[in-house]
Amino acid sequence: MQCSRLSNAALNSLIDGAKILEADSFGAKVYLLQDEKILKLFRRKRFFSSALLRPYSKRFIDNAQRLSGLGIPTLSVMEFYSLEAPGMTAVLYQPLPGQTLRQIAQEPGFSWPQMLPALIDLIRNLHESGIYFRSLHLGNVVRTPEGKLGLIDVADMRFFKTPLPQRLIKRNLQHFARYLGREQLNDDFPLQSLEQALLSR
Repeated sequence: MQCSRLSNAALNSLIDGAKILEADSFGAKVYLLQDEKILKLFRRKRFFSSALLRPYSKRFIDNAQRLSGLGIPTLSVMEFYSLEAPGMTAVLYQPLPGQTLRQIAQEPGFSWPQMLPALIDLIRNLHESGIYFRSLHLGNVVRTPEGKLGLIDVADMRFFKTPLPQRLIKRNLQHFARYLGREQLNDDFPLQSLEQALLSR
């Protein structure tokens, strides 16, 4: 996808009336625009870094395209921009419709035993396809209106030519477990059942 220049004036016009979904110490990072599209800003935090050659925004776009090619539901990229501020780029995309598993798990009557098989199938598919998604957690897995599970926030991902080795599967599950701890979900989520299913191949 070609990168086009977005002036400050055009950026301000684009985000006029938008809702800030995510921010950090540098400012807003993710905007929900009035037309329901999302604009995600990427900042290169260090001058000398791998992001100088391959920006995280480009990785984000490439990863979304590769996931789509593998039949895994994900967001749909529409535009790729370079901004006037040094080291900044942006991606405009159509979000993946649905709710995250984090949101669904908070609904009355939710039961993990009903959802767990689909989540296991998704993660197993990623591992067998050689996809190492370090940001795999309940907030980045979406159930679509069709009942399928897909992925969002896909910048932090690596693709291997062969299925993931056990050490990377275990590391992936460790990241997932740390997320559960941070969100205080350890008591609700059947982590042991997930680990047994994914480590038994």
